[in-house]
Amino acid sequence: MRALAVAALLALCIAPTALAQGGSPLKQPFGNKRHLTRAQATAVFLAQNKVRTWLDRYPEKGRTTEAEYDRKSDSWTVKVWWDEAGEIATGTVYDSSGTVTEAWTGPQVAWKMARGYSGAFGGKIINKTWVWLVLCAVFLIGLANLRRPLSLRNVDLLVLLSFSVSLWFFNQADIFTSVPLAYPPLVYLLARVIWIGVRGPGVATRLVWPVWVLTAATVFLIGFRIGIDVESPRSVIDVGYSGVIGAQRIADGQAPYGHMPIEDSLKPCGPTDSAGEIRDRIQANGRCESANERGDTYGPVSYEAYLPGYVLFGWSGKWDRLPVAHATSILWDVLCLIGLAFVGLRFGGTRLAATLGFAWAAYPFTLYTLASNTNDAIMPAFLIWGFWLCTSAWARGAATALASWTKFGALLVVPLWLSYPEGLRRPRAKAAFAAAFVLATLAAFSVLLLEPSPAHAARVFWDRTLGWQIGRESPFSLWDWRQYHAAGIPDLHLVQWLLEGLLLVAAVGAYFWPRRKSPLQLAALTAALLIGFQLVLTHWFYLYIPWFFPFVAIALLARPAVRAVAAEEEPSPREHPSRALVATG
Repeated sequence: MRALAVAALLALCIAPTALAQGGSPLKQPFGNKRHLTRAQATAVFLAQNKVRTWLDRYPEKGRTTEAEYDRKSDSWTVKVWWDEAGEIATGTVYDSSGTVTEAWTGPQVAWKMARGYSGAFGGKIINKTWVWLVLCAVFLIGLANLRRPLSLRNVDLLVLLSFSVSLWFFNQADIFTSVPLAYPPLVYLLARVIWIGVRGPGVATRLVWPVWVLTAATVFLIGFRIGIDVESPRSVIDVGYSGVIGAQRIADGQAPYGHMPIEDSLKPCGPTDSAGEIRDRIQANGRCESANERGDTYGPVSYEAYLPGYVLFGWSGKWDRLPVAHATSILWDVLCLIGLAFVGLRFGGTRLAATLGFAWAAYPFTLYTLASNTNDAIMPAFLIWGFWLCTSAWARGAATALASWTKFGALLVVPLWLSYPEGLRRPRAKAAFAAAFVLATLAAFSVLLLEPSPAHAARVFWDRTLGWQIGRESPFSLWDWRQYHAAGIPDLHLVQWLLEGLLLVAAVGAYFWPRRKSPLQLAALTAALLIGFQLVLTHWFYLYIPWFFPFVAIALLARPAVRAVAAEEEPSPREHPSRALVATG
């Protein structure tokens, strides 16, 4: 009996928490007669602690409220506005009990991804605390200097894992804590890779584990990662869904831009979702498709990369299990891992190959990206393989072009990669780089030729991608909190503009300095520019960490191998081009 009583008490404690996270209210057992008036429902909502605390930031003058009763769910939807700030709070009050079952304030009002829904990103498995902590432990134990616990390498690894603290607060729907916590590790990593890029390697450290252990662990982790993704069939977020749509449009003879399925004013062809919306609509092409109106904001390669998966699996038109997205995410994730192994094999031998492959496989945030089934592994994959072939100007040019037309932030590394390895020298190599970049760009943008007017298609491309991204709003960085200035949160937009200017100067300056660059410096400065880009982004998210992680890993983990070769007598490029590549700088 005591056990039953404890279980009942726990159920009573947990139920309100589940409802506050967005669960469905209990069914009305006593019919549909209202228990609360509109004024009473509004008063109950305004008195809720979270809502009251947030509204205290705003003067009461200028506040307006609205409450609407839904007979089907027997609940009130209450909304609060304040002058130019717009809607500042919304939620649900269950009529029969007079309890608040949902309460959203600040960024949670307009951004559902800020509400802490369980498993919204990465699925439910990887978001289990014990699974995440095990991954962190595997990453740390596999790469740490266990002989010197206080070594700088261990600090670097802990900083890479420290994004987990920010993610935890994000999952708790505490955006005003999670966002600031993402910046210290970004700033630290930026300083570290700049130091390596300018000063070169530091003190060499040797890993504890033999190559065969790291290799076996990597093979196991690959299977684990794929299993996690396959076991979360409905974990595809809008980013991955947009890639599937874009591939279908290209295969059907259309450019993705301006042809995403929309929701407004179209005939419904599906059920109402949990938010009361009907996403499935009959589109202009006559198909019943799930809406994803802003899905055409990425570069053309982001959609072309999904074509093989679309050819194999097709697409029903619905936002369902989307095997195309799963297959594409797994493919590019494995390509990143294999590419890092090849990089390690070339520049450090089997030990570095095993180390870099393990680092990608064990790092929790690469799995977080894979399990979310996004396109965020495509851009780093191109750069990784381009780095592996960095002695070829053609390979560097093509790789940076394809990466840039996947995620536009990669454009920042173009001057750096163009200048490798000797700045203003070797004009023929520069010409080859430029030719490869142009040819790869033309191939990527050939999708615009599918439209009747390529010139109009180019304008639509700009409007839907860079034109929209430049002016977008987002609460997931410090820079756009100006929308909450009325709540006493400072506007840092001028600081953002200053940092953006410094980033552009650094991107151009990387062409000229250092004058001669080693592979280690190329990797470190590539990481620096990609981290700098993320520091000034208006919309930042944890899925972007894999953009820079491969080059941070190369810079931090490849230093012993590079140092060992650099310490030897520098060979002639004609005698040993591979050795000269490592020793340059």
